[in-house]
Amino acid sequence: MAHLITFLGKGGVGCTTVAIAAAKKLAKNGDRVLLATQDPSPAFGLLLGESVGVEPAEIEPNLWTVKFDTPFLLAKSWEEVKEFEEKYLRFSTLKNVYGQELGIFPGFESALGLYEIRNYNASQKFDAIVYDGTADLSVISALGVPENTNWYVRRFRELILESDLGKALSPFIQPITSAIFNVSWSLENFAEEPISETRTLLEEGIAAVSDPQRVLAYLVTNNNPIAIAMAKYLWGSSQLAGVHVGGVLWNREKANEALTQEFSPLLCREVPEAKDLEAIAEALPNIREVGEIPKPLEVDTDKRQAKVFLPGFDKKQVKLTQYGTEITIEAGDRRRNIILPPPLTGQPVKGAKFQDNYLILSL
Repeated sequence: MAHLITFLGKGGVGCTTVAIAAAKKLAKNGDRVLLATQDPSPAFGLLLGESVGVEPAEIEPNLWTVKFDTPFLLAKSWEEVKEFEEKYLRFSTLKNVYGQELGIFPGFESALGLYEIRNYNASQKFDAIVYDGTADLSVISALGVPENTNWYVRRFRELILESDLGKALSPFIQPITSAIFNVSWSLENFAEEPISETRTLLEEGIAAVSDPQRVLAYLVTNNNPIAIAMAKYLWGSSQLAGVHVGGVLWNREKANEALTQEFSPLLCREVPEAKDLEAIAEALPNIREVGEIPKPLEVDTDKRQAKVFLPGFDKKQVKLTQYGTEITIEAGDRRRNIILPPPLTGQPVKGAKFQDNYLILSL
């Protein structure tokens, strides 16, 4: 499995430059690296010194580059949707709709990019994928898509099965599905089978995002107060999405010691201003090495306690609700649904406090 590395920070702090330098360093050390960009402009190619196409191309030993062109990826993904429809439906409805016709909604770029990364990961051609995305909340949102989508699939399946409408339609599901689909289902199968492949995909995505050996983000900042505030917010948002942050890269400036303490216990490394990418690469740490970093979620069943790491937020910004077996945590404009493992599953929250950047739940 390839190790996905991405960089987060305020615009202008140098995330793209750091991503290119990091990819070069990994390739020089012997890793097979895919350097992927979401930038449709010529800027990335100018920084790299090479043109970048929509198919991977090796530009130096062990280093490939690719550009995630959204219209191209949308058309490609649409063909997969049509194949999925043809697999289940007796009569295709989408065969005369073409991907090139589809409009692009906000957020599609990162979601399509992450899906393409999954495909490259499955190819097993690369040891690491360095992703130069938008470096902001949209990347975090895209990484959180598997968990959020899985919640919708799971929750609405339960609602359909338990609803009066579902029970009323139950006797008619088998004859209707026999006429429309290539297989015959009961109500329970109808709510499960057409999405079983999707659920498998989502579960794979959730497992990958929660494993720092497979997905790891780094914060990039300087001493600018706005850049610091954005880095801290992206750190907290990443934790809420279940994404591990491996460290902070202080780019083009000497790190302010007082400010670095605000990112404790993360590794902070200075990346001095340099004229060439090789010099920047030399200053970078081993970005694939996962050190002692806080886990987004820690559960202690013996103490009947769960701890959610939420740096960058204060207790006034954190909201906690519980519905059935799920606990919902909101911080800022981020939200995460958590199902605790047995024997804590479904247990009511008896107490909660915010301490040292942790939301601590007593169950």
